[in-house]
Amino acid sequence: MKHLLCRMLIILCLAQPAVAADVPDRLARIAASGRLRVCIWPDYYGISFRNPKTQQLSGVDIDNAHELARALGVKLQFVDSSFASLVADVGGDRCDIAMFAIGITPQRQEKLRFTQPHLSSDIYAITTRTNRRIQTWADIDRPGTVVVVARGTLHETVMKGRLTAAELRVVDTPAAREQEVQAGRADVFMTDYAFSRRMLDNSDWARLVSPPGSYHPTPYAWAMAPGDERFHAQVEEVLAAMKRDGRLAANVRRHGLDPMLVR
Repeated sequence: MKHLLCRMLIILCLAQPAVAADVPDRLARIAASGRLRVCIWPDYYGISFRNPKTQQLSGVDIDNAHELARALGVKLQFVDSSFASLVADVGGDRCDIAMFAIGITPQRQEKLRFTQPHLSSDIYAITTRTNRRIQTWADIDRPGTVVVVARGTLHETVMKGRLTAAELRVVDTPAAREQEVQAGRADVFMTDYAFSRRMLDNSDWARLVSPPGSYHPTPYAWAMAPGDERFHAQVEEVLAAMKRDGRLAANVRRHGLDPMLVR
């Protein structure tokens, strides 16, 4: 038994360098390929939005991604993702980093490594101008009210825990969420400050319902796969520099999202 135990310890010790070697050196890979792969959700107005007419990308985190790629000295490649596929896309190495104002939640922290927050938002509701049931925030969580959220968003998790009387409906896409409300099959959908601006700027039927105080503010950050400390440290250094020299604030201001800025 003693000899068997010794042999097992030797095997375990010899295995340690192999485990360490399995940790990816993402910075080296990025430098070797000459490109930074950034996951985005291309329907996130003001954050990472692809204009359906021009196919051009714009938003705070589009600008921030260019800054990060510039700091690393490489080209930028955007990879379409979503909140529903975020963990799989980052964990499956479809991209090096996800940059689309990702809410830091306990569930996501189990699977992802976040930077320091760069944005923050509370939860807001969008209803129609003709909806008589919903006049104030207090009207939302009442019997007979239907609240819709998009699958995979932080709003799904939060509203599941907060609603006590209203019916919660989970749909697969943000577009379906809007359609449910516009068609009258739901009373409100839950969103954040940035997406609420899209609705008010582009939809003549939409009406904003804001919480009277602080409802559930959430910090937003960029997300990476856990395990590569050198890459995470480099990204944090770039973000900290952008905060210090005003580039982050300028990017946020350019897209009219000043209330979301985390300095």
